[in-house]
Amino acid sequence: MSAAPDPKVYGWCPGALRPMMSGDGLVVRIRAPLGRFSPEQAQGVARLSQQFGNGLLDLSARANLQMRGIREEGHAGLIEGLRVLGLVDDDAGAEARRNVLVAPFWSEGDETHRIAEALSLALTAATDLKLPGKFGFAVDCGTVPVLLDIAADIRIERNSDGLLLRADGADTGLPVTAETAAKAALELAHWFVDTGGAPEGRGRMKAHVARGTPLPAGHDRRALPHDYAPIPGPTPSGILAALEFGQIDAESFALLAGHAPLRLTPWRMLLLEGVSTSVTCTGAIFDAADPRLRVTACTGAPGCPQALSSTRQLALDLAQMLPGDAKLHVSGCAKGCAHPAPAPLTLTATARDTFDLIRNGTAADRPAKTDLNAFALRRTPDLLTQD
Repeated sequence: MSAAPDPKVYGWCPGALRPMMSGDGLVVRIRAPLGRFSPEQAQGVARLSQQFGNGLLDLSARANLQMRGIREEGHAGLIEGLRVLGLVDDDAGAEARRNVLVAPFWSEGDETHRIAEALSLALTAATDLKLPGKFGFAVDCGTVPVLLDIAADIRIERNSDGLLLRADGADTGLPVTAETAAKAALELAHWFVDTGGAPEGRGRMKAHVARGTPLPAGHDRRALPHDYAPIPGPTPSGILAALEFGQIDAESFALLAGHAPLRLTPWRMLLLEGVSTSVTCTGAIFDAADPRLRVTACTGAPGCPQALSSTRQLALDLAQMLPGDAKLHVSGCAKGCAHPAPAPLTLTATARDTFDLIRNGTAADRPAKTDLNAFALRRTPDLLTQD
């Protein structure tokens, strides 16, 4: 069998004002301020999704909400509806720069809240800052960091001494305060560009640091390592509801919003603000033992034009059969969008219903087995673990 074609790499993410065409229509990404929807905003988004799209909503790995299946002729009407809800930036440039991921467990007026607001305003105003399309910031100032495993280029987090501004990939950072953090973050972003971090408009901070680029003066305070593994269920800020493959239909999204404001997380979970008990809702997972939490899968074919096969039904079927605490990633192509990091088990589509198996790697890594048929995998799931 011939090798699978290389997937197309766009180098940027969709927004609301700059959507991206997919196999089921336009993908429109909403960057909700502070990653939070009021009940009125969430229910408005649900109505717009049904009116202009296919009624399906995705949570992205950067805690943004994606509306799927938007018809091209309806995009202008959708944008006007989002503008009324206060969910659209003034222009596409401001929207792209305001790529701020906020740890979801903030409280009104705390350091995470204040810094995230100040940083968002500063980025919106920074028309001279020309960053790559995927360049992003993380504001993670709780007692311990919870976003260390989530992609971000510039991080504002807490260490044992206070707040720290850190370039992704560096073990040390610059001490900051809630009042100085936003300004310092923009200065670090300018440093990234000025020192050649984005040749031809593309590049990420981690790779720039890995090349040995000397950090700016003062970035010498040690960062605080910490592991955080989110699970659905109660938290001090509300209850986390996991979503099957990070997707929810508009009706269920509106139902959840009827209970509380919704905060978006990068773990493909919604935080129901202030709620302490689970609610009944199709597609929402509150049980940490649910086997669906052990599998990830991208949209797959036909929803994504890059995908060579459907993915999600296979992932669901195999979820019930995985041994022990094994976790599985099923990817429609080698980009591995749903799980860019290495996974214990990854199936990467190379043709329709045909997959390569990668162990402890990414979707693009060297396979341990090739040309596995989806039907054979369902009949003999031991193929995943047998040598």
